[in-house]
Amino acid sequence: MTTRHKKPGRSHPNAAPPALFDHIFQRPELLTWALTHRSLAYETSPETLPDPAADNEQLEFVGDAVLGLAVAEALFRRFPASREGELTRLRASLVSRSHLGEVAARIDLGSLLRLGRGEEQSGGRKKPALLANALEAVIAALYLDGGLDAARAFIERHIIEPALPDLNLALQGSKTFSGAIGDHKSALQEHLQATGAGQPQYVLTDQSGPDHQKRFRVEVRIEDKSGVSRALAESEGSTKKQAQQAAARLAFERLVAEARLVAEAAALEVTAEVVE
Repeated sequence: MTTRHKKPGRSHPNAAPPALFDHIFQRPELLTWALTHRSLAYETSPETLPDPAADNEQLEFVGDAVLGLAVAEALFRRFPASREGELTRLRASLVSRSHLGEVAARIDLGSLLRLGRGEEQSGGRKKPALLANALEAVIAALYLDGGLDAARAFIERHIIEPALPDLNLALQGSKTFSGAIGDHKSALQEHLQATGAGQPQYVLTDQSGPDHQKRFRVEVRIEDKSGVSRALAESEGSTKKQAQQAAARLAFERLVAEARLVAEAAALEVTAEVVE
């Protein structure tokens, strides 16, 4: 398979460490291409802009298709009892721009990007959308260099496996799950709405540490039909949002466990009545 590619100028001294991608590129220019943002081509070689091989946007297209196939196959194998609708929602969460941006940030893909000066100064290495696009381009480079097995191994390790606890929790907690991976607040809210338990409330109970290293503690509560507030869980984080998400996850896990116990108890009662 041949790929057109004009090697753009270099803007960042870092080279992609092979261990990060679990693959030694036979054609390293593919990886260089995948990490090259349009801003670099624009600033260093504006005459190459009409050429789609001057930046990684063409690879994003290929990576998106490879990612969709690999995720669909993985979900089909891991959740054989799930319906099409459930698998579709899980796939949408796994390939969402927000989730891909989080994955790229977790593996520090931003430090490897080849950016123009303007994009660099505007914080491009940390922009979720830019990171998500670059991740898809890297998947395409892996596919074009090592085939589907190389791309699948990367997708499994970095995109699917870290999200499995959330996927399992989502399937256990709500048949109508539609939130993003890691969005425990949405998952909790959907579960509460499905059971008629009302809206969750997040209360800041404590904050500590210096301004540059704050820690926040948040409690999530719900009100019963009589208006009495009930604490479900409490957790902390380096930001209020992080603390809320952590508390929401604990609350969701608790409610799912409670619902399971109730269902098991009811099943035992039915069994006992049948025996009698």
